[in-house]
Amino acid sequence: MDYQHLLFIALISLIACCTIMVLVWLWAKKIRNAGIVDVFWALNFPVITIITFFLAEGYEMRKILICAIFLIAELRLGIHLWQRVIGHLDEEEGRYQQLRREWGENADRNFFVFFQFQAISNVILAIPFFIITANTSTEISILEYVGLAIWAIAFVGEMVADKQLAAFKKDPKNKGKVCDTGLWYYSRHPNYFFEWLTWMAYFIFALASPWGILAIISPAIIFYLLTRVTGVPNNEEQNLRSKPEAYKKYQQTTSAFFPWKKGYKS
Repeated sequence: MDYQHLLFIALISLIACCTIMVLVWLWAKKIRNAGIVDVFWALNFPVITIITFFLAEGYEMRKILICAIFLIAELRLGIHLWQRVIGHLDEEEGRYQQLRREWGENADRNFFVFFQFQAISNVILAIPFFIITANTSTEISILEYVGLAIWAIAFVGEMVADKQLAAFKKDPKNKGKVCDTGLWYYSRHPNYFFEWLTWMAYFIFALASPWGILAIISPAIIFYLLTRVTGVPNNEEQNLRSKPEAYKKYQQTTSAFFPWKKGYKS
């Protein structure tokens, strides 16, 4: 494995992602909506995919497999987030409004730094991808097939969870209610769980490559962010503000992250 070449690919990817985030920051500053960073955080991964596919020196079939699933997953997420954000470009999400209030006159500067950190996180999280595409072995191992199978389950699960929630919110009869049907019956955040499972699939896939164990950093970071920083905590706070009684009852009976039977809380 040529580590210098891997670092070169990572550097090119970082420059591309940081440049994109500068342009996104300029747009966000103009429309005063920092929420668009979420969309382009997801869409930076397809950019990394294209760069790596053409520059990596690994086995062609392996590159096609990992690039295809990575591209499909992140384009789906990016398009989903775009559809969610584009409908209210004139209304910034609550968590970004709160940051804007806390940062005051330094908000634009701090958002610039925040956007750049998002670009850096894109490259760090792509570590499994860099490792896999550098593997020159011409044999696809059982671990890679297991990774593909887990990815397929995670991809379908996240897509179904997102569609179930969107359909629930679209029905005016559900205003003020908590979505607790379908996958949301077993977890308060099945979409986040399946997003994390996607990254676990990349890690398992990477284990078949030299130094693949380093890929654990990606699902570990995603798990921490989703359960402790931006995912579950922010969503829970928002739901408790908008429908306190119904959501407290939901919290008492339903697992927070891992899908499980009623009455168990993770």
